[in-house]
Amino acid sequence: MENWFSFPIAGIPKFTPTDVIDILVVAFLIYQFLLIIRGRRAAHVLVGLCILAAIYGVALWAKLEVLRTILATLAPFTAIALIVMFQTELRRMLARLGRRPFLGISQLERREVSQEILLAISHLAQKKIGALIVVERKIGLRTFVESGVNLDAAISRDLLCAIFHPGGALHDGAVIIQGDRIASAACFLPLTTNPLLITELGTRHRAALGITEESDCFSVVVSEETGRISIAAFAEIELDVEPDRVAQLLTGRLERRDLQTSTALAQSAAAVRQQSFDRP
Repeated sequence: MENWFSFPIAGIPKFTPTDVIDILVVAFLIYQFLLIIRGRRAAHVLVGLCILAAIYGVALWAKLEVLRTILATLAPFTAIALIVMFQTELRRMLARLGRRPFLGISQLERREVSQEILLAISHLAQKKIGALIVVERKIGLRTFVESGVNLDAAISRDLLCAIFHPGGALHDGAVIIQGDRIASAACFLPLTTNPLLITELGTRHRAALGITEESDCFSVVVSEETGRISIAAFAEIELDVEPDRVAQLLTGRLERRDLQTSTALAQSAAAVRQQSFDRP
């Protein structure tokens, strides 16, 4: 038995690491192409081409010469037809590969994303429009993304302002950003259970803090009542910050030790209430 396993099976070529890489690259490109055409009209065209290929195989097997000749005559034009029909999908696939999803976004793209978010936050704060934006980091937020309305849209000031416009269908809930895309809107987030902050913060601020207690993401909040901006990260929240502070958070220049602790915030609020209560 041992000798039988020691000999390679005749006729099977040697499998090298280069073959493995070749197969993986082809599988990756096919997977990306299927992701792009999924749910689009091009998917039905692809199914039609597969049916024609199956018919051609049946024609060969059944020796249907007329049908085989017609399909064989049309075959050389298939490549050109595919390029014409799938030009939008191919362009989208190349753009997705150009964004280097496996390497993350570049510093230039990160600055552009941060700038768009800052412009939206400043506008919303000026108009006193409530907003909650969550930016994903290393720990995925897929569960919370699926709780909202899927968008998968490019980040822009106008889109963020439109999402949080009062009376809109997506106004309530949070916007979750993954990389350089708005993944979903109107998402439901867990509220913080910190007993010191339950009575000090509104629902939007408690949700911004609660999501940072479960992952390494960070949140930016605009108060609907005062228009003030707050940031939450590392399970801490800092109220009434300037846009420069938000920029530090978005670009990764704000560390845990630089953020005001939630405990200090609760103690400060309690002291203010006590002073007001003791004032004659």
